Amino acid sequence: MPKKAHTSFTPKPWHEVAPLLVDVAMGRKPADLVVRNGRWVNVHSGEIIAGTDLAIVGGRFAYCGPDASHAIGKGTKVVDAGGRYLVPGLCDGHMHVESGMVTVTEFCRAVIPHGTTSMFIDPHEIANVLGLDGVRLMHDEALAMPVNVHVQMPSCVPSAPGLENPGATLGVADVVEAMTWPNIVGLGEVMNFPGVVANDPVMTGEIAATLRAGKTVGGHYASPDLGLPFHGYAAGGPEDDHEGTRAEDAIARVRQGMKAMLRLGSAWYDVAAQVKAVTEAGIESRNLILCTDDSHSGTLVNEGHMDRVVRHAIAQGLKPITAIQMATINTAQHFGLEREIGSIAPGRSGDFLIVSDLAAMRIDEVYARGVRLARNGRLDVEIAPYDYPDMAKNTVRLGKKLVARDFDVIAPTGANEVRVRVIGVIENQAPTRALEADLAVEDGLVAMDRRNDVCQIALVERHRGTGAVVNAFVSGFGYMEDCALASTVAHDSHHMIVVGTNKQDMALAANRLGEIGGGVVLFSKGREIAVVEMPIAGLMSDERAEIVAQKAEALTEAMRQMGCSLNNAYMQHSLLALVVIPELRISDVGLVDVTRFEKVDLFL
Repeated sequence: MPKKAHTSFTPKPWHEVAPLLVDVAMGRKPADLVVRNGRWVNVHSGEIIAGTDLAIVGGRFAYCGPDASHAIGKGTKVVDAGGRYLVPGLCDGHMHVESGMVTVTEFCRAVIPHGTTSMFIDPHEIANVLGLDGVRLMHDEALAMPVNVHVQMPSCVPSAPGLENPGATLGVADVVEAMTWPNIVGLGEVMNFPGVVANDPVMTGEIAATLRAGKTVGGHYASPDLGLPFHGYAAGGPEDDHEGTRAEDAIARVRQGMKAMLRLGSAWYDVAAQVKAVTEAGIESRNLILCTDDSHSGTLVNEGHMDRVVRHAIAQGLKPITAIQMATINTAQHFGLEREIGSIAPGRSGDFLIVSDLAAMRIDEVYARGVRLARNGRLDVEIAPYDYPDMAKNTVRLGKKLVARDFDVIAPTGANEVRVRVIGVIENQAPTRALEADLAVEDGLVAMDRRNDVCQIALVERHRGTGAVVNAFVSGFGYMEDCALASTVAHDSHHMIVVGTNKQDMALAANRLGEIGGGVVLFSKGREIAVVEMPIAGLMSDERAEIVAQKAEALTEAMRQMGCSLNNAYMQHSLLALVVIPELRISDVGLVDVTRFEKVDLFL
């Protein structure tokens, strides 16, 4: 049977429909939907209450109690939960849609069957390419969704002024304007933590504008230093942080009145260590929030979204009710939306899941705003594609056709061997290591060392067509064959990153992305092996999430065939230009030591 098209609607404000909710709760008017005989996962009280009925009208819960028969009328749809769990719709407290390689619409199509009904997205990827216009595009697309997609205004475009040059810049005036938009709930992660500590006027101005608007300031403190800089950062206004990797990081944030966000993305596995703050140190769990940060389409379609995170958190020793609180009510309260989302309770949006196995998060049905959207892992409705304008496409401007010699690293005159800085990839973590390697010089050029897993990395300027290329070295991918992987997804400036063992393949891969308007492509021995086209800002595909997931899986398999065994190596690749996470990164300016926030020489 073909799926029916879904027309999104937003429930009227609680104060406008309160009389109707009262009438339904009292039995004077019928509900739109009644769910009977469920086990109510109550995130307010921490209880699981058997024999519970729910009555929903106008997209909001009107009655949650032992018997809703009084709310059933001729037009009421009745669903028998059959003793299964009634769980609030899951919330992702921090994420980037662009990391899914798909549009907001396709991201929603992928995650709704996994129980995600609320997302807090920071579109700073598209902002680095298209500026405020790009943010507005995703903001407006979010409003058209059948679930709650709240937007945080990007705070750091560029993320590190002076150390990178993105395609656009945003400042205090842009933040002030965005705070007036209907779906902006706060300021996106403040990555320029040295700027906050130094009272940089842009950072202080953006934070002040957000606080004046009564909205939430997102954090990003990517340093292990919990001394004075951390205390200065907390004093500056950021209210959460997802960059912790240790239990002591989570504890430190909570003690300072911040929310510790624990992430499990495609390649960031930070929950297991940090959740020990609760399971071992006894820290109050209400101040911890689960999130994904970055998940590519393959993970979303094949493994899950917030259900995956909750399942993982439970496996680390959290009680199911606690893990669910960290993915629902804790998130809602943090953003001041606890009267709208995050729980099954009167007046809240009718977002809930029918779950047959709580610990395994086996989700049978997904409802949002009182409408069933998915059943047994499949969408129950169709969500129309969102049409991006031409201004969001054709954003990859190389300025020239690249050739192999563009990737030459010229050695100091007379050198037979050189010592160089090397970016060291850490599996399943966002930080890198600042490594060193001794490399041979051949015909005046620094050679790679495949035997010791040192290959080349290049940043190709792609916003202004300058033709500029910055070359360096990277270790950790394990490539054993002649190959090159190029991507226009390169957080946060989103120039092109090319990693390869063969310069000819590097040139071919870069040029190919210039031809198709961006994405990610793998070449080996002169031949294209796998590609994911992303024509929207060079960041997102305009294809269905399922198709993108298939292409992403083919890319992952191709990387494995080249010798790369890293978990979600593509995600690691995409962060190599992120100059706000230690230790060593590459930008269009050169190599950046993120522990000191300064450019450094390739040669030691």
